[in-house]
Amino acid sequence: MIDDIDPSNPHVDPLRDVYHESFIDNPKHMEFLTGRNTALLCIDLQYLDAAPGCGVFADSEASGVPPEAQEYYFDRLEKIVLPGVRKLQDAFRQHGLEVIHTRIQSLTQNGRDRGMGHKRLNLLAPPGSREAEFIDQVAPAPAYDEIVINKTASGVFSSTNLHYVLKNLGIESLFVVGVYTNECVETTIRDACDLGYLVTMVEDCCATVTPELHEASLSTLRDRYARVLTLNETLGDVDTKVPMLD
Repeated sequence: MIDDIDPSNPHVDPLRDVYHESFIDNPKHMEFLTGRNTALLCIDLQYLDAAPGCGVFADSEASGVPPEAQEYYFDRLEKIVLPGVRKLQDAFRQHGLEVIHTRIQSLTQNGRDRGMGHKRLNLLAPPGSREAEFIDQVAPAPAYDEIVINKTASGVFSSTNLHYVLKNLGIESLFVVGVYTNECVETTIRDACDLGYLVTMVEDCCATVTPELHEASLSTLRDRYARVLTLNETLGDVDTKVPMLD
């Protein structure tokens, strides 16, 4: 592979074409979408980490996130991410595609079952707590009997039975949205790719606390672990490739 490097431009990725053929331009993306073997995975859009004045942001100063970063994060959520996720959810529902929600929630009230990382970070969302509730705008829709997966780690595949559930549903590809781009979203996408799913990241339906962190994750995931599409590109694929339900 080293021989493929262009000495006049050593920063060109020599493996880009290989990865594009296997993961990015793979025609199975469309086949799985039209066959309804595709699901929308909405990650951690809950009061613990996606609402001002709640959860980890209940004490703004103690959150560790500077005020300007909080302002950027919540502005992006309110104006771009949450409206976009809702549009995607509605489109997937109307076309008979699965919408699956993950959230941070422990099995116990005191969180003794949490992963060690969440214990060290003091992240706790007990069952029935405000922190464990989904943001209303993008919450599961009871009429569609949507699946909710609870987790206490960054990656949902390493800490839950999601892979088993997806296989039972016949899901082979995932569209991923949610928070934080550089933590739970990126970890989930990497794991999903390793498990054999074709993954699409809808970049303007994801957020983290700085644009630099968001862009760094996009740079890592793009052309390797996932297709990176915009909301409009994704809606275009769903609307043109999947028949509406009667």
